[in-house]
Amino acid sequence: MAGTIDARLAELGITLPNPAPPMANYIPYNTTGNLVVVSGQVPLDDGRIAITGKVGATVSVDEGRRAARLCFINVVAQLRAACGGDLDRVVKVVRLGGFIASPAEFTQHAAVMNGASDLAVEIFGEAGRHARTTIGVPALPGDAAAEVEGMFEIA
Repeated sequence: MAGTIDARLAELGITLPNPAPPMANYIPYNTTGNLVVVSGQVPLDDGRIAITGKVGATVSVDEGRRAARLCFINVVAQLRAACGGDLDRVVKVVRLGGFIASPAEFTQHAAVMNGASDLAVEIFGEAGRHARTTIGVPALPGDAAAEVEGMFEIA
């Protein structure tokens, strides 16, 4: 029987991918006590970076928002692995960190990161409301347009 969060994902038309392996010398998530920290995830879709380039230059804000949403889907895939497959163990989305590849003059980072934040609330309801940091960076691994990391409380 699917759990509450799995049912919500199905309602949203989201199928979580298999968790992506790390791109370098780190682990995809780390658990300590009742906290899970998920390493930064790029906008992978079907095993490839789906949205590349700089938001505000070659990537629109709407596409950047879609990139952040894809990043969060990949964060949730890692979180599911950390929870032994049971996303109903998630008590709270504590914090999200967003990195948006953009030129120096770009200032709409928050609007882009809303792609991840909005999805956190869609999936986890009130427990999805979180603290957040969003910054612009000159480049990300694989020329990804965005990267999202997260911290979660689990039962």
